[in-house]
Amino acid sequence: MFKQTRYETERLYLKILKPVYGREVLEYYKRNHNFLSEWEPKRTRDFYTLSYHKRQLNYEYNTFKNNSLVRFWIIKKEDNKIIGNVCYSNIIMGNFKSCFLGYKLDKDEINKGYMTEAIEKTVQIMFDDFGLHRIEVNVVPRNQRSLKVMEKLKFEQEGFSKRYLEINGVWEDHIHFAVYNDK
Repeated sequence: MFKQTRYETERLYLKILKPVYGREVLEYYKRNHNFLSEWEPKRTRDFYTLSYHKRQLNYEYNTFKNNSLVRFWIIKKEDNKIIGNVCYSNIIMGNFKSCFLGYKLDKDEINKGYMTEAIEKTVQIMFDDFGLHRIEVNVVPRNQRSLKVMEKLKFEQEGFSKRYLEINGVWEDHIHFAVYNDK
């Protein structure tokens, strides 16, 4: 298993963050509150506090060390600003070697190819460094931008799940995709 906490692409740094980055993460969520609320679960009041994000980053760093969750924070090289994240959760090894993918991007950075660049690199990391065979992702059908990312990255559509995840208080249908490492 890998323990590297920083990777890069042409335009991005991809980092696993420690609690010291709590303020930057909080600022990311605050400036994207309205934009992200359409695609995420309802947030508790304490979600928008520094203490919450320090605790969350501590939890995520420990789950990274335990190989059960990896959240890569996306940081633009040009201004060192957090613009989103790519998260691999529910990592199961053994003969399954699979996980789920989730991602989000800053409202001011959409349609610039950053998410495609970040997911492409982190999928490679999860396959090559982590040893996974399969990565699954579920996308709300009305999320055209995410559907385009899945198409660009050649994720295979595997099915449709009715009322799959609760998004902003509503049980939403999702299209199920996966990508495989057959090496």
